[in-house]
Amino acid sequence: MLNNFQEIKIENPVDKIIGQIRGLISSGQVKPGDRLPPERKLAEKLGVSRTHVRDAIKKLEFYGILRTLPQSGTIVAGMGIAALEGLITDVLQLEDNDFNSLVETRVILEMHAAKLAAERRSDQDIETIQKALLAYEKKLKQDVQAVEEDLMFHVKIAEASKNNVLKSLMLVITPDIVHSFIRHDVCKDERPFRALDEHQEIVQHIINQEPDLAAQAMGAHLNEVSAYGQSLKST
Repeated sequence: MLNNFQEIKIENPVDKIIGQIRGLISSGQVKPGDRLPPERKLAEKLGVSRTHVRDAIKKLEFYGILRTLPQSGTIVAGMGIAALEGLITDVLQLEDNDFNSLVETRVILEMHAAKLAAERRSDQDIETIQKALLAYEKKLKQDVQAVEEDLMFHVKIAEASKNNVLKSLMLVITPDIVHSFIRHDVCKDERPFRALDEHQEIVQHIINQEPDLAAQAMGAHLNEVSAYGQSLKST
């Protein structure tokens, strides 16, 4: 009898926003070339945070479904409705990626980001990365979940890489990783405090402009999560 039941999948706000955009395009209420309302007004109308709206827009921008133009706002790409619907369906299906696939992608991106950051970082980048690290540490000391602060630290390293495509990829997968981390309860026990030490080591290599060591430290930092992802894949 148990086999007759199906897993219930709860959509997150980003899924809902993307789904609404798809529905508006399908119905013809939103057409290629139309401009979306500002993030603030969209968030108010949808009853979600601006962060959720921004994450949905960034994901749709990455796949060419939306475009943000200077002084013009965010517009729907100038392609046919069928093509737009197909792309949005593909983006929504990405939410079903298994945890291990997300982790594998993250490891590839982040090791390269750390290496490039060590080569290209500015003093301002170092200050920004250290600020993100302090925010993470503050949450840990308050005994509060710091998953988002952890990932923001990694995004700041991606920014320091001066590779906008790499940074965009990080921003696309970050919401999925946050969701999976919380759902699979990866960050528990003493792991966050060990991660703090590992973060500090990564930052030091970036400060010292040691690209290979920065990449190695990042890989070591993600080893435990990679192993956990592999264990989920094999179950």
